[in-house]
Amino acid sequence: MTDMIWDPTYECMPREDLEKLQLKRLKATIHRAYEKVPCYKNKFDELKIQPEDIQSLQDFQKLPFTTKEDLRINYPYGMFAVPLREVVRIHSSSGTTGKPIVVGYTKNDIKTWSNLVARFMTAAGVTDEDVVQIAFGYGMFTGAFGLHYGAETIRASVIPMSGGHTDRQIMIMQDYKSSALVCTPSYAITLADRIKKMGINPKDLSLKVGLFGGEPWTEAMRQEIQAGLNIIATDNYGLSEVTGPGVAGECQHLSGMHISEDAFIPEIIDPDSGEVLPPGRMGELVLTTLTKEALPVIRYRTRDITSLNYEKCQCGRTTIRMEKTTGRTDDMLIIRGVNVFPSQIEEALIAIEGCEPHYLLVIDRQDSLDTLEIQMEVTENIFFDEMKKQKSFLEIVKKRVESIIGVSVIVKLVEPGSIKRYEGKAERVVDKRKLG
Repeated sequence: MTDMIWDPTYECMPREDLEKLQLKRLKATIHRAYEKVPCYKNKFDELKIQPEDIQSLQDFQKLPFTTKEDLRINYPYGMFAVPLREVVRIHSSSGTTGKPIVVGYTKNDIKTWSNLVARFMTAAGVTDEDVVQIAFGYGMFTGAFGLHYGAETIRASVIPMSGGHTDRQIMIMQDYKSSALVCTPSYAITLADRIKKMGINPKDLSLKVGLFGGEPWTEAMRQEIQAGLNIIATDNYGLSEVTGPGVAGECQHLSGMHISEDAFIPEIIDPDSGEVLPPGRMGELVLTTLTKEALPVIRYRTRDITSLNYEKCQCGRTTIRMEKTTGRTDDMLIIRGVNVFPSQIEEALIAIEGCEPHYLLVIDRQDSLDTLEIQMEVTENIFFDEMKKQKSFLEIVKKRVESIIGVSVIVKLVEPGSIKRYEGKAERVVDKRKLG
């Protein structure tokens, strides 16, 4: 394994020097936000905080949080710190829960963004000799463009396939000899399933690495993808409100995602109290941008649950590593008073031989009592097994899941291929309690 580092000056910077750089950039960001963004001026004034009050990274914790609601209230351009004429790119979220979140980039922001993505792509093993197939949908979503420009920064060859058209994706993958795949982990499994059904040996493909993001996924899913596509499957993390992809990404040691700390300050907080938690504790990730010009964000509550590892990685990078996100505080399911994350159930299912990585959680309420039904695909031999064997298998699954989440469940087997496949983020939960 060869550890490649795109930007060693910042990725391998001694902690003391890094913290000095962070403080310098933080002060500049706070001043710009206070002077140019009314939302931040109002927040600071309410707390009687002036930018000059922040003289250390410890003082930083006095600052107020930014939430997704702040961005929605200031739709579309109210959070921009530069005139619109300086914004060369506008992206936004889907807006499925209301007004979309609008984000903007200056010319320099695009350059910085491309460089940040080049870092984690290089860490994953992508070089200027690779052919990168991007199967994210192009459009307002930041994922496709972020990886596209990061790959071009490395001078890799880019195939902007966009999402969907699975058979065509595979044909291009074969004919163009794609060596790196970019998509969601759910779609990677869809591709692997289709490749298997087409009778293609993944070892005959040129693929060597996958860069997967856009949704939480488990180590069990990683093993599934690596086996199905014969690749190293790496995780990366980003969100549109902060920059898009480029916040963090795994190196080939697969031991956590390196955060670009010269561009972001990460914190872990208790999602209920807002208290900053000590190193190693699991909680909600909060991010502050240090280099964004168009849309600086201060202490943004991501709602993603993770933890931070401060130990130096084998690859030589000195930056903090974040663990895979285990869910979101706002995706958390409360079933009969118990907090349940879909990723917990997924981990249990994939670990059971015979279960396929495709499932649906259906939550309902009967006689004032919450019910959780797990509809899951299984291999054909189990689906067509005699009733006695099916019953035994269902009992194994039921006990395994219940022991992990602490809630009784109903398990229903469904035919292979019957659960809808998604080219983007997989929709795993149907909550009927919210209907009517």
